[in-house]
Amino acid sequence: MPSPPGERSPVLAAGAVLWRRSPQGDGLEIALIRRPRYDDWSHPKGKLKRGEDWAAAALREVREETGMECVLGTPLPTARYVVEGRPKEVRYWTAEAVSGTFAVNDEVDRLIWLPPAAARDRLTYEHDRPLVDALLRAVHPGAAHRR
Repeated sequence: MPSPPGERSPVLAAGAVLWRRSPQGDGLEIALIRRPRYDDWSHPKGKLKRGEDWAAAALREVREETGMECVLGTPLPTARYVVEGRPKEVRYWTAEAVSGTFAVNDEVDRLIWLPPAAARDRLTYEHDRPLVDALLRAVHPGAAHRR
C-alpha cells in the first residue's frame, strides 16, 4: 500500500541475530559485524529486493555480509526507527550458523563472535540490544537473565 502524499514510504529490511554454540562448549556466541561505512557494530541485515520475501532477504543478507549459511529459527521483535528522516522497518530472526567462512566484503570488514553480554555491550545502536535478550529467550529459555 503506498504511503499518503507527503509521507515517505518505509525502508523494508530483514536480518538475523546469528549465533553458534561456543567452541569452548560453554553456552553460545553471537556474531556481530562491523560496517566501516558507518563505523558501527550491528547484526547482519539489509534491504529487501523487489519481490523478495522477508525470510529470504534475511538469509541472503547473512550470507552476503558474514559468509555464513544459517538456519532461521524464531522470529524476533521487529525494529522500527528513522534513518535520515525516513522510517525503517527491520524484521529479525534467530539464525544458527551451520557453515561458512567470513571474508571481508564491500559492506563488512570484520566479524566477531562474542558471548551474549559482550555482544550486547559492543552493539552500537540501542535498538539492537534487546534482540540479544530475545535470542536468548528463544534459543535457551531461562538464559536471558545471564548478563
